[in-house]
Amino acid sequence: MPGLRILGDCFETPGGALLSQVMSWVPNDLDISVPSAARMYDYLLGGGHNFGVDRRLAALVSAAHPGCYDVARLNRAFLRRVVLELIDAGVRQFLDLGSGIPTVGNVHEIAQQAAPEARVVYVDHDPVAVAHSALILAGNDRAGVVRADLREPDSILTSPTTRRLLDLGQPLGLLMVCVVHFVPDDADPVGLIGCFRDVLAPGSYLGLSHFTADSGAAEVNALVEVMRDSTDPIHPRSKAQITEMFTGFDLVEPGVVSVADWRPRSPGDDGDPPERNQVLAGVAVKR
Repeated sequence: MPGLRILGDCFETPGGALLSQVMSWVPNDLDISVPSAARMYDYLLGGGHNFGVDRRLAALVSAAHPGCYDVARLNRAFLRRVVLELIDAGVRQFLDLGSGIPTVGNVHEIAQQAAPEARVVYVDHDPVAVAHSALILAGNDRAGVVRADLREPDSILTSPTTRRLLDLGQPLGLLMVCVVHFVPDDADPVGLIGCFRDVLAPGSYLGLSHFTADSGAAEVNALVEVMRDSTDPIHPRSKAQITEMFTGFDLVEPGVVSVADWRPRSPGDDGDPPERNQVLAGVAVKR
């Protein structure tokens, strides 16, 4: 932000006031000593809604996995392409689970620029992600945010915000982009996705990306170790396990592939970093 000076975990404005005292995206009860995957991802994408503890975790992640910035960029580009593809397919409503902190290229901006009538519900459990989402969505009556854990589908689907904005009787774009790898095996990620799938109307889509250790296992395993003691440990899975997550949907071409290889639209969507194969992605439709 122009004119700001970083002071530890706060910012100082040109007038000398600490921005942490006036920024409404910082909840009063937030424990900024605990790092957040959502805020770290915001930092990797160049956002400004993160704290020193998140940047320190990002430094550890970068040391263990030097390509983490490329992974974040490729995944964000995938999200954009999915939204545009679904808009082209006639979808006009989106449920973005584990949405994180809306930064450059967020779902409602992409969708509503292409189709102004599009409606979006963001869902995240991180209080900063939710507070900042509410701030930037103020005045937008076609987008809203729900604070919830994606492992609690009933609380998400019955939320007043969800009920107001989304019509489950019509096709919907369910987005689970780089979030299911935070769900441990004992939480049954396939069954969890099935809970959402079962309430979706035919013609709805699932867009999903997920870390895998099938490629670059050393870097991915190092990332797992760094994140092991955080609030958001990572559980990479094989291509077969990720493909199983689309049970009950029909995968569209090109199937489950490297995140960079899913329907690239421009040279900037892919490139050739070795990390391109460490996140797999796919989109599928419910018939």
